[in-house]
Amino acid sequence: MPDERTEWLARQPRETLSRKLGIAAWIFSAAVLVLVVFMQKIRLPLPEGWSTAFLPPIHAAINAAAAVVLIISLAFVKLGKIKLHRATMVTAMGLSVLFLLSYVAYHITNDPTRYGGDGPLRTVYFILLATHIIFAAISLPFILFTFISGWTNRFTAHRRLARWVFPLWLYVALTGPVCYLMLRPFYQ
Repeated sequence: MPDERTEWLARQPRETLSRKLGIAAWIFSAAVLVLVVFMQKIRLPLPEGWSTAFLPPIHAAINAAAAVVLIISLAFVKLGKIKLHRATMVTAMGLSVLFLLSYVAYHITNDPTRYGGDGPLRTVYFILLATHIIFAAISLPFILFTFISGWTNRFTAHRRLARWVFPLWLYVALTGPVCYLMLRPFYQ
């Protein structure tokens, strides 16, 4: 009787679906990039008594949860538990979408919070922030392509991408909460 991994690897690739989803991934990635650039210039007023000021610690928690789920998902695939790997990857994607929606909602309704520290911690903060932003921007389409290749049974492409996309995604998920904790004293 074949194991779960062997059964999954025997599935036929769904190339047509993969191509269609790949186009959607590029469009989504471009839309997110435009949105993130313009959200710095947009300020939407909220109704009286409403506030999104509570969201930054939630963003950090969502990112931390995504990091934990990514590590669990890696363990599942290493153990050959492909159904659990897929379920946890769907969860990680869902957490990332939730983060993105919440992050945009916060930043279009609040002025940016500036880091007010100095000395070596200031340098560390800006290095972490810069690498976090750069890796998040670079990795987004490739996270989607990696997910799509796994979802459409293109396992060779999935493994090839996942080897370098996974560490980037994990880095972004871990540095988000660290940047938040360093910036937390400066929120109003």
